[in-house]
Amino acid sequence: MKKFGLFLRFTLLFLCPFLSQADVPQLRREPPRPIVFVPHDRSKSDPQQVHVSLAGKDHMRVTYITEDKKVESVVEYGKTPGKYDKKTTGESTSYKYFFYSSGKIHHVKIGPLEPNTTYYYKCGCNGPEFSFKTPPSSFPVEFAIVGDLGQTEWTAATLAQIKSQDYDVFLLPGDLSYADTNQPLWDSFGRLVEPLASKRPWMVTQGNHEIEFFPIIEHTTFKSYNSRWLMPYTESLSESNLYYSFDVAGIHTIMLGSYTDFDTESDQYQWLQADLAKVDRKTTPWVIVLLHAPWYNTNEAHEGEGESMREAMESLLFNARVDVVFAGHVHAYERFKRVYKNKADQCGPIYITIGDGGNREGLATSFQNPPSPLSVFREPSFGHGRLKVIDEKRAHWSWHRNNDSNTLLADEVWLESLSALSSCWPSGQSHDEL
Repeated sequence: MKKFGLFLRFTLLFLCPFLSQADVPQLRREPPRPIVFVPHDRSKSDPQQVHVSLAGKDHMRVTYITEDKKVESVVEYGKTPGKYDKKTTGESTSYKYFFYSSGKIHHVKIGPLEPNTTYYYKCGCNGPEFSFKTPPSSFPVEFAIVGDLGQTEWTAATLAQIKSQDYDVFLLPGDLSYADTNQPLWDSFGRLVEPLASKRPWMVTQGNHEIEFFPIIEHTTFKSYNSRWLMPYTESLSESNLYYSFDVAGIHTIMLGSYTDFDTESDQYQWLQADLAKVDRKTTPWVIVLLHAPWYNTNEAHEGEGESMREAMESLLFNARVDVVFAGHVHAYERFKRVYKNKADQCGPIYITIGDGGNREGLATSFQNPPSPLSVFREPSFGHGRLKVIDEKRAHWSWHRNNDSNTLLADEVWLESLSALSSCWPSGQSHDEL
């Protein structure tokens, strides 16, 4: 802990000024709360920082870390506690960053698995038993959604509130640990979220705090993030862990990268175009997108930072009739009308900023005035959101304010899938041809 304290002070005083787009000191923010550092209290051979993620049709990826490099990348699992009738071997990696060396990071893809089923599992033939539940194969499906999570007392309160009500999949649009080059904070974050992330699939995309570029010393961006949070990019035919897609029941979810190339000649743009073209809205009536830097934002924080990406990609999402776009980055909550090219449009996506998980920087409290007519609800408070897709036509969105020990429903709206609105699909043109 003494070494960690020295490393933390060194990072905050010396390294943080080099971080890309991190703090905006001229903004007035609510006072942050202390960082919650979670120590490792298991043996070196026991798994820690366990989390699960979706990994293609009927498969899950189990990720865990061990200090003992001799532990195998193996997951045993079954439907009965303590009885494992299946065993799968995966792969492992590790990395170095400055004076830090990571533990052995194990990634094990298991399946095929049955939908809406609880599985019990053990990692590396050591340590405690964990369990997770697979998402259902049909409606209803519920997502818990929150960005800019961090690891403060606010974060702990937000996670406790999310845990108090069940969900099927956790979505995080960037800025996970706020380690900002201080690698032990990545380990602490993994331990902090393990009670939730080991039980339900966590699907994440990167934010600016995952970049971790440092002049001269470290030129490889996203090294920690890509090593620890392996997402199903190969399963969705992406070339990068920074953008990918996956399906849950009749919902196609696309995770985009705000901090990798996105112009019309980029790999990400070409992949997104191809990915959207494959979606059949008759069998997959809902399409949602997550990214970090918001395309629509009336907060003074990070104003205009998502504009170049919006200009490059907005028409792809509009033409595909994407239903909702979630973003983080701005430490507040805001919900917009259906929008396209800065105008209200019934066939455009609803845009929601949900960068209010509990990060160490505090809240972005300054909104532009007078408010834009496109912005329906905005509030600088910590909290989380829930998207419950009822069926192929209806979904309910709710935002829950984090009021210390309580969660308060502060905003809600019923959504209708654009796939069900005939007025949004030109006459004589199929959903797949648009």
